[in-house]
Amino acid sequence: MSFLQDVLNIVIKYYPQLLKGVGNTMLLALTGTVAGLVIGLLTGVIRTAPMSKNPVLRVLHKILNAIIAVYVEVFRGTPMMVQSMVIYWGYAFATGGKTLALIPSGILIVSINTGAYMAEIVRGGIISIDKGQFEGAMSIGMTHSQTMFKVIIPQVMRNILPSVSNEFVINIKDTSVLNVIGVTELYYFAGIIKRQSFETFQTYLVVCVLYFILTFTITRLLRLAEKKLDGKENYTVFGSQSDSAAEIHISKEAEVHD
Repeated sequence: MSFLQDVLNIVIKYYPQLLKGVGNTMLLALTGTVAGLVIGLLTGVIRTAPMSKNPVLRVLHKILNAIIAVYVEVFRGTPMMVQSMVIYWGYAFATGGKTLALIPSGILIVSINTGAYMAEIVRGGIISIDKGQFEGAMSIGMTHSQTMFKVIIPQVMRNILPSVSNEFVINIKDTSVLNVIGVTELYYFAGIIKRQSFETFQTYLVVCVLYFILTFTITRLLRLAEKKLDGKENYTVFGSQSDSAAEIHISKEAEVHD
């Protein structure tokens, strides 16, 4: 009973710090995931663009592809904790001791890290789209950028939504590494509370529960969004505009079994 009372006391006494930590964690994770997705979409469009006949543009395209490839490999092949230290203190080293604001620094780090993973997720999503849709769009005079953003990307977004959701959940947990540069997210406040209360296990148990609540809630909400995008379980295909008997009722379950 004493243990539960200690846990409850931590929640009651330090809830302002805990709430601020949760807010900063969600801000970092959400903003970083959205920015990373934008990076992934841009790199995906560039990497899948056809080579130009212009030799200058062809060289520039190859250089861009090489830069993107290096970026993806470096940021996917190193821990975000190390990236945080290199980016934050690297900026300070380059500017003679000036440092970036902590929350913007955290958003930048999470965005760049997430962008490297999103780049491969988006590229895989684009490749999975049938080539006939590219050819059809090109045949009616669409440019590559028009084809991508009006025809391909909307389908890619639906296909990669589970992966994007997973990255968001991962970012909620991985923001904890940003405490190494002093970003005031949830894990950072846990350290402060622990030192003030001298109750280490109780403090980290509360934080563990908060992380679980965040990830569990977000996961369920995102799965609900995925189901909404799937549409209704049953739908009607109209085989004829004049004959109502030509209507065909299709169940998604039957479609899967077929």
